Amino acid sequence: MRIIFVRHGHPNYRNDCLTELGHEQAAAAAERLMNEGITEIHCSSHGRAYETAMHLAERLDLQVTKHDFIREIGWGPIDEGELEDNGHPWFTVDKMVERGISLMDPDWRDSEIFRRNKVVQFVDNVAKNIDVWLEELGYQREGMFYRVTGSNTNRTVAMFSHAGSSSAAMSHIFSLPFPYFCKAMEMNLTSISIVYLPDRPGELVMPRYEIANDSRHIKACERLISN
Repeated sequence: MRIIFVRHGHPNYRNDCLTELGHEQAAAAAERLMNEGITEIHCSSHGRAYETAMHLAERLDLQVTKHDFIREIGWGPIDEGELEDNGHPWFTVDKMVERGISLMDPDWRDSEIFRRNKVVQFVDNVAKNIDVWLEELGYQREGMFYRVTGSNTNRTVAMFSHAGSSSAAMSHIFSLPFPYFCKAMEMNLTSISIVYLPDRPGELVMPRYEIANDSRHIKACERLISN
């Protein structure tokens, strides 16, 4: 089975929708995905992810299934105290890099930088629920790997979501620390990442990447690139 993670297009965060540029990016991503053999489309229940997904759904004549668990993650202090940069995960990881702190620490949740940041709760919630979703698709988590409980030969599903929630999901799938994934796999708007899970019923398997953060469909046209 293949899971294609797609980040939403350029957003209007206030209204939780796409901008005109975002719709152009989403259309370019949809054209890029037309021949990937996608049979199911899933998305975050945020409007900006749904609008991005609909560009592909209309082309493939597929329904879109919304999920709350893959909504964008939050951050900020758990208590009344203050956090540097309000705890925004990418700013926080940037500070780790500046200070030479390893992004591969498996105990990152307990570090001085993260332990009072509610982003940890959001990341762990995504991790828990991505496993529930994968189990429904025929892959049951065992330790760092997945037991194949169904048959998914030639099955390809798309998941439209967000930079934070997708990073949380994929860092868990690959058993990598979230801070490392945030920086090493930072997702561009409408970027495409493809995860492959072998279809060997009954066996314990390890996911692998086919593509990470592919945004060539918008980089081919400078006008579609946005910060």
